[in-house]
Amino acid sequence: MPIELSLAEGWLPERPQDVPWEMATLLPEQGNWTVEQYLTATEASNRRVELVDGRLEFLPMPTEAHQALAGYLYQALLAFNALVKRGHVPFPPIRLRVSAERVREPDVLFLLSDHAHLRHNRAWDGADLVMEVVSETEKDRHRDYREKLTDYARVGVAEYWIVDPAERAVTVLSLEKETLVPVRRYVEGESAGSLLLNGFAVNLTDLFAVADEVPE
Repeated sequence: MPIELSLAEGWLPERPQDVPWEMATLLPEQGNWTVEQYLTATEASNRRVELVDGRLEFLPMPTEAHQALAGYLYQALLAFNALVKRGHVPFPPIRLRVSAERVREPDVLFLLSDHAHLRHNRAWDGADLVMEVVSETEKDRHRDYREKLTDYARVGVAEYWIVDPAERAVTVLSLEKETLVPVRRYVEGESAGSLLLNGFAVNLTDLFAVADEVPE
């Protein structure tokens, strides 16, 4: 059976007459995608796509405010690591393989030097610190607050930051007995600190200010 294509899934180009429709029959059905097929299909795309249990999950295109927050965190972590030289802070997005059937694209990642063997060109097999900026929809909030806790814990992520612009808060979670559990929720006016990276902290007033500068 050919895969179902829809505008919502982002498969159709602007000029439908240019589509070789017969090629659609060669694509895996939703639910049957392998990691290798996903990697190959998305390497030439600028869309944000994750693999979840054999299904391609198309993420919303990030807003400027979302990118401003992710960029601030990336730059802060990059500057900190330049001083302490404890690991690797890749320019996002980097695909993170969290199981045999799941691949995520975190907003910000950090990997300790001791775990450098987990780095690979097409997708990493692990990370020590992951940060996600929560998008607006309920589906996206559920993904960041619920689904990714299990995914990141499974691959051994030691620390997970959930950055919530709607609530102007950051929740820091730590891995305990193969489960990511909330350690503290920081709100605007406070500085969120890392348990993994001693000395790394982000002032939330400064963080959310970069999103406030983005015009409506």
